[in-house]
Amino acid sequence: MRIGPYVLSSPVVLAPMAGVTDRPFRILCRKLGAGLAASEMLIADQRLWHTAKSRRRMDHEGEPEPRVVQLAGSEPASLAEAARANVALGAQIIDINMGCPAKKVCGKACGSALLKDEELVARLLEAAVDAVDVPVTLKIRTGWDAQNRNGVRIAQIAEAAGIQALAVHGRTREDFYTGDAEYDTIRAIKSAVTIPVFANGDIDEPRKARDVLDFTRADGVMIGRGAHGAPWIFRAVNSHLRPNSSSLTAEKSSDPLSREEVRAIILAHLEALYAFYGEDTGVRIARKHLGWYFASLSDSATVRASLMAPATTALQFAAAKGHLDGWVEDEATRCDVRVA
Repeated sequence: MRIGPYVLSSPVVLAPMAGVTDRPFRILCRKLGAGLAASEMLIADQRLWHTAKSRRRMDHEGEPEPRVVQLAGSEPASLAEAARANVALGAQIIDINMGCPAKKVCGKACGSALLKDEELVARLLEAAVDAVDVPVTLKIRTGWDAQNRNGVRIAQIAEAAGIQALAVHGRTREDFYTGDAEYDTIRAIKSAVTIPVFANGDIDEPRKARDVLDFTRADGVMIGRGAHGAPWIFRAVNSHLRPNSSSLTAEKSSDPLSREEVRAIILAHLEALYAFYGEDTGVRIARKHLGWYFASLSDSATVRASLMAPATTALQFAAAKGHLDGWVEDEATRCDVRVA
């Protein structure tokens, strides 16, 4: 798959997620096979870029190409200027967020709230595309609610504006993350445009990825919550999907990761988080990831709780390593890691 001048190494990409897809996690997912990994959403208003959180979101040191920055805004001139500024800082693809359902985002007429105003969508996308000489992509939902599922029209507006790829979450804003994702609208969108389309929503294992691709005829899949505590899902899905002359098919999955490999991935992720965030914030951010990791590795709530208690990076790392060392040595315990 190609987006502008970039040929993706995989059609399986990481969804941008606030509070999750920081630089350490993006680099990890790319190493494990994600074809793209967009930054956490950055508000287009540059007056808000002086916080530590915003500075971290614009930090792409050591990140593999192409580097993707996601922007959210509701004013064309501001969005265009933000796109130019991020390209100057090294962004190679600009992604526009019109899919976030959060109240604090929609309350500012950003994210999926924009789907209610198709004229404004066109002006925003045209402004962003005209502002930069790198590809601009878009992430949307299927509509604002079930009565206003206008994803097909938004997709056509996006293609006409010069958007070069589109990701579609198979829920409306009203759905948030409840219920099951629906793929009928994604299928209709794919048939209505010629640009690459990524199907997103509830893809948490390789077979589901194949089924979604077969049904929607999308060009790729975007994985979000399915990567929580399981960044190796990209490796598994890539192995399961085998390209041939007509479609993405699968004959077999890769062998599961060994316990030693899983331990090495988790410990390296912890070290990267500590280096990126520092002592206090590093411990706090790592707790979230450790909770996800050990939810898939262990049935013991006591183990997971013990990882939340340490107040320093050294103690937290030692606790995680101790549990992982024991898990690796326990050959009698079946590995339930979601890697195949």
